[in-house]
Amino acid sequence: MLKTLLNSIRTPEIRSKLLFTAGMLALYRLGAYIPAPGINVDAVEQISENFTGSNVLGFLNLFSGGSLSRFAIFALGIMPYITASIMLQLLTVVLPSLEKLRKEGEVGQQKITQYTRYLTVALAFGQSIGYVFLFRSIGASSGASIVENFTFGKVFLIVTTLTAGTVLVMWLGELITQRGIGNGISLMIFASIVAGLPSGLQSWFTNPDQIFVVMMPIIALAVIAAVVFMQEGQRRIPVQYAKRVIGRKMAGGGSTYLPLRVNMAGVIPVIFAASLMAFPPTVGELIQAPWARDLSAFFNPSGWGYIVGESVFIIVFTYFYTAVTFNPVEQADNLKKYGGFIPGVRPGRPTAEFLDRILSRLTFWGALYLAAVAALPTLLISQTTANFFFGGTSILIVVGVALDTMKQLEAQLMMRNYEGFLK
Repeated sequence: MLKTLLNSIRTPEIRSKLLFTAGMLALYRLGAYIPAPGINVDAVEQISENFTGSNVLGFLNLFSGGSLSRFAIFALGIMPYITASIMLQLLTVVLPSLEKLRKEGEVGQQKITQYTRYLTVALAFGQSIGYVFLFRSIGASSGASIVENFTFGKVFLIVTTLTAGTVLVMWLGELITQRGIGNGISLMIFASIVAGLPSGLQSWFTNPDQIFVVMMPIIALAVIAAVVFMQEGQRRIPVQYAKRVIGRKMAGGGSTYLPLRVNMAGVIPVIFAASLMAFPPTVGELIQAPWARDLSAFFNPSGWGYIVGESVFIIVFTYFYTAVTFNPVEQADNLKKYGGFIPGVRPGRPTAEFLDRILSRLTFWGALYLAAVAALPTLLISQTTANFFFGGTSILIVVGVALDTMKQLEAQLMMRNYEGFLK
């Protein structure tokens, strides 16, 4: 492990990618400590004392890396971009024009990415307005005003700053994906959650609930073991290639396998589900009507409504994202094109149906695994006085992103004839 890490640091290209990624994440964390202009910092600190892991503001604060509790320029975090990505991916199924763009390859994908950016700006602008009035409403009950002389000009300045902060975060994430190691958006969420680790550990050590103190390490280790086991689990489909005559030589005739992972979607469904489930309680906190307060309480991040809703969304998005990333018909056509076949299965349509059947079974168990790992620890910990930082969703995202990033680093090392992490 240490030798592999040293090899990655010694390789100039990989070292530059690692340093670039670390630099972008450092900039992202720096923005979490710069308050938006026109904000009364003392009032924000007073309001933030009400943030706990069991309410929606504490949950959103977790995914913003503490930016929301400081009303920093990156207070919205990456969530508007994630929401926009969800909406665009769902629309590609509904709208034929977007479906056509998706099938056009890189050019079409660039166009969809452009639409995602525009939608992100619109969502960030609307969400910024919502946060300003939400904090104002919460502060009014305790006599704390986040904005002195609440005028249109000041509100517009704050909203514009938060929107620009979201655009900058989105740009940093795309730069990491293009020029660094790993998926930039996932790494930013990873960094946000890890940033809460010190306070989470402090609450663990100082927690008076002895059951929680004993239970927490066991749950964390069990979740980590389950994530590693399921992320690496795969069904290997044997593939043979027919011999072909090229000139005067025989070519091909080898055998290999097609790996189908139990969880092909990774942690993306969990991130998507967490983003969507934050919407109802946020609306409830903002409107402050009796029915809205009931809605917010029902979808409390440690309550049954939230857990069931998140589990359903995780299962749906697992199937959806797996269908987007792996096309059995396309895979069967590629095998047939290059002379490959699965023993006992005819090439073409029968192969596609065989792969689809296997993939459906694997996805079923993969979706249940994601939902269970995200929900069960949260459900168990909700019976104690624990902070939501230790919820299953957080642990699942952190471990999943770490594994995916390590695999990308592994691929970079293997390309340069070094041994990887995963032997």
